[in-house]
Amino acid sequence: MQFYSRRKKLIGNAQTEQLYGHCLQFYGQPPIENISLSEFETFAVDRLKLLKTVENLGVSYVKTSEQYTKKLDAEFSNLNFPYKIEKRRKDHISHFILRLAYCQTEDLRRWFIQQEIDLFRYRFKDLGSKNIREFLQYNNLHYHTVSLFMLLLWREMHILLSNVSRPSSLWESRSSQIRHVPFQDALDLVRTRKVYLKGGYVYIPHQDIVTIVLNDFRTRLSKALALTARSLPAVQSDERLQPLLNHLSHAYVGQDYSIQKSIGKISLEQIDPLSAKSYPLCMRQLHRGLRDSHHLRHGGRMQYGLFLKGIGLTLDQALQFWRSEFVKGKVDADKFDKAYAYSIRHMFGKEGKRTDYTPYSCMKVILSNPPSQGDQHGCPFRHSDPELLKQKLQSYKVSPSGISQILELVKGMHYQLACQKYFELMHSIEDSGFSLNHPNQYFMESQKLLGGPGAGVKVEVKREDNPATKPPNPSPHQTPGPGNRPQEVAAEITEDLDSFFQDA
Repeated sequence: MQFYSRRKKLIGNAQTEQLYGHCLQFYGQPPIENISLSEFETFAVDRLKLLKTVENLGVSYVKTSEQYTKKLDAEFSNLNFPYKIEKRRKDHISHFILRLAYCQTEDLRRWFIQQEIDLFRYRFKDLGSKNIREFLQYNNLHYHTVSLFMLLLWREMHILLSNVSRPSSLWESRSSQIRHVPFQDALDLVRTRKVYLKGGYVYIPHQDIVTIVLNDFRTRLSKALALTARSLPAVQSDERLQPLLNHLSHAYVGQDYSIQKSIGKISLEQIDPLSAKSYPLCMRQLHRGLRDSHHLRHGGRMQYGLFLKGIGLTLDQALQFWRSEFVKGKVDADKFDKAYAYSIRHMFGKEGKRTDYTPYSCMKVILSNPPSQGDQHGCPFRHSDPELLKQKLQSYKVSPSGISQILELVKGMHYQLACQKYFELMHSIEDSGFSLNHPNQYFMESQKLLGGPGAGVKVEVKREDNPATKPPNPSPHQTPGPGNRPQEVAAEITEDLDSFFQDA
């Protein structure tokens, strides 16, 4: 896949048919066309939103349930990934872009594979019988079938010899399309006794074939990510892509909590009670650590300071808050003004390059700058020892059953969902009704429930920071001028992409 700042060249009809001949893909062939950097970024962010939606719903609902399917249907109607031919191109290219971003570590690969598999399962089950046969043929998936006579014979043997208390879906199925595959390709079905096992082969009814197709997809994708990781250094040497790929794996694609209308509505006297009622666990930990030791290291000051900025503290309030706390420790007022005040003004965009830094998202807290010994920052669900996390939750009077639910989510590496469960338990509600992606979102939703200073405050999105919302690139027929030469356009887009992700 090559990248240029000018508009993409359309690929021929024959190539389109070869790549997108079916609405469902195994993503076996990489893209072969030119694509602009702006489109590269837009495709990547849109697919990341898609996979985050799949992740959030996948843990909140049983993945095979009707409720899960209805929720996905409703969410996908708002996302730009339909099955039309022109959209298959976007689906195809965006998958390979995220491969580049999510092949870098084992945790990222595991997350990407799981979400892609869940997305594939949803799409496969949405296919009709004819489309499934076409998909199997298109991808050379030839599963042997058995004759009706042999099936009936084995059924009689199954009834005589089986001790299973309930009939398997093989005998419940009225479909004549019974396929047999090696048992290791359908271990999930063997484990749940949904298939007939004989001579090292399992016999699968048509409606359960999704299991073996998913196993095939998982194997292919896992190998492909390993190969992509080996070739990643060559891709990262391209200075146009490096900023995007470095930040995309922990990019935040939700609302921007740096611009909101509660500026000055939070007083310093309210911070302590708010920390007990409306702080997520990560910020509650930082606030408690600051009150106990009267100091936070740089990572903690940045994470907590930007959070406070996001909930409404002004620059003057922030300086007063940090100064009053630090001087209770080993830092006098003069040293604070010389060593720490500058960094606080800097995070408010009043020093240095005057960047208006945004509060950290959950993904950034979880995946970047892990805490070392003595640090207070990070995500307690991700970075704390499970036993210490349990003790902390007990100290906050979380019920034993609630603690068990949270620890189970942590064990499955669903850290944001664990935090969402913590929100529900602290506010005594069954369903929060939102997907938690940001500490400041936690605070805002809490204040809405409690009717506090943040209730009813609208959060605005800084659309000017998103290259996807900017006017399209100049036409290739336009005469290049000082502001639209290809090299300058590419440099400008790259700078925009870097700023879009660096402070998320």
